[in-house]
Amino acid sequence: MRNHCQSTILLALVGAACASGATSDISRAPEPAAVVVEAREQTADQQVRHVLNRLAFGARPGDVERVRGVGVDRWIALQLQPSRIRDTAATRIVAALPTLAMSSRELFDRYPLPQVVRAQMRRTEMSRADSVEVRRVAQESRRVLAEMQIAKVARAVASERQLEEVLVDFWENHFTVFAGKGPERYFIAAYEREAIRPHALGKFRDLLGAVAKSPAMLFYLDNWQSAVEEGRPTADCGLRGRPRGGADCGQRPAGRRGAIRNPQSAVRNPATRRRGLNENYARELLELHTLGVDGGYTQQDIVNVARAFTGWTLEQPRRTGGFIFRAAMHDAGEKSVLGHRLTAARGIEDGEQVLDIVSAHPSTARFIATKLARRFVSDDPPASLVDRAADTFRRTSGDIREVVRTIVTSEEFFSSAAYRAKVKSPFELVVSALRAMNATPDMTPRSAQVVARLGQPLFLHQAPNGWPERGDAWINTGAILNRINFGLAMAGGAIPGARPERWPRYADLAAAARATQVDGVITGLLGGEASVETRRILEAGVNPLLSDCGQRMADCASAATDSSIVEEDMMPPTRRARDPLSRRQDLEGLREIIGLALGAPEFQRR
Repeated sequence: MRNHCQSTILLALVGAACASGATSDISRAPEPAAVVVEAREQTADQQVRHVLNRLAFGARPGDVERVRGVGVDRWIALQLQPSRIRDTAATRIVAALPTLAMSSRELFDRYPLPQVVRAQMRRTEMSRADSVEVRRVAQESRRVLAEMQIAKVARAVASERQLEEVLVDFWENHFTVFAGKGPERYFIAAYEREAIRPHALGKFRDLLGAVAKSPAMLFYLDNWQSAVEEGRPTADCGLRGRPRGGADCGQRPAGRRGAIRNPQSAVRNPATRRRGLNENYARELLELHTLGVDGGYTQQDIVNVARAFTGWTLEQPRRTGGFIFRAAMHDAGEKSVLGHRLTAARGIEDGEQVLDIVSAHPSTARFIATKLARRFVSDDPPASLVDRAADTFRRTSGDIREVVRTIVTSEEFFSSAAYRAKVKSPFELVVSALRAMNATPDMTPRSAQVVARLGQPLFLHQAPNGWPERGDAWINTGAILNRINFGLAMAGGAIPGARPERWPRYADLAAAARATQVDGVITGLLGGEASVETRRILEAGVNPLLSDCGQRMADCASAATDSSIVEEDMMPPTRRARDPLSRRQDLEGLREIIGLALGAPEFQRR
């Protein structure tokens, strides 16, 4: 029986998806233009739930009625113009987390790395009091990353600009960086604030350029160390197009090491500090950021792109300085990239031209269109939709807003096949559950730690390919058990700000008969749609997957993924005594039904 039920739930999760949503403060927003809507496969109610699942992080109580009232298409049009939406909740969240507004240098000065403090103390004789101070500094330095993680969850829960938050999450993952590498955590706040968020619905070329010059990306992929190889001309001060920062000019001295040929070596081994031509950023720019792995580039293109970006570096990188172009590090020789000639005797213009070339390349249009369609429609988006979205990308010179509009107003987006066709990532699951339960934003690290426990530690994906967008990557037996445990923990009040009593229907259902409670939960949390198996579990109060568990839910849960194992001074593991996923929740009545519903396949999908 256990194996049959286990297989049933696995198939339900992998093969179809449940609710996610958003609201908009539309009272003061200009009226969007009327939209002509053709017949769609989804019913009117399904369309409402669908847009709240895909263009937002889950429906809060009352959202379905609000979107139905304003109209699905007007709601979409408004979400595509986030500057028109008042977002006081998100503003308060940012104001309550002071590190989000600090520059990287300010963060480093205020919250230094423990190893930096330790090194300073070693210059003198470290006393017991010094050891206590190092521990205190380590605790404080966690705040730099912790507040970004807190903000990511809290804004996704509370922001009225839900589509903007979805796209910020998408682009942060597309242009992923790893906060566990050296001082990288000190660059993350500025990275989101200055590179990602302002361009999430803008021109792709502007977004690409902001990322290329961001200290977070320059440090993560080691481009700040990439320099002209010996014997090649540099961007001499006297050459045409004199670049900024050309105080140290002339030929690069001989005797340095050559190119780094393995793009992963420096990423996975922060100790790698070889100087010379570094291909890490060039390779990921072509393979992951623009053209895609089959985008038509060659190894020679990678080498020449790397040459074009020599000298794009950081001012005082160990002190979290900003972007600077250094002429003496730049290879000023002639280059050829994707059939385009980059003339000799130039400086920063080489890198800028490369960004122009790749952002306008047809492979980039198709690659970005495919990834956006995969995020919003299905793991294997229809070719017809990708074709139209790629055409919009080319026609509008990479206008992200218009590409997204093409996707989310399409007949493919509103098809029956797309409805509940995506499995939620751990981040989406936690945020959608918090929104469904009408939770207040959690201003502690606890909710972010639950996301990590489910397998997706925020800003801590080590490889440059980001977290998977396909649902099958998130689903296995251990992951499902963890997700069920999470639903029960949420219903048990173990997640800050998410007491079941905050759910508006709780008071009316608390004293009702079991059958009425089940109907109310299915209507309120599962959109009124539940399989026979899910209804049976809610009525019986027992999930077959958990029937063999002991007193500790950890007996049935899988271990945290390797991706969540990071240096202790950055994100210490949640203590077992406080980990809501490792304790059995002794629930009964309505709480039990709510917990089981949050762990049901219908809620795990979007």
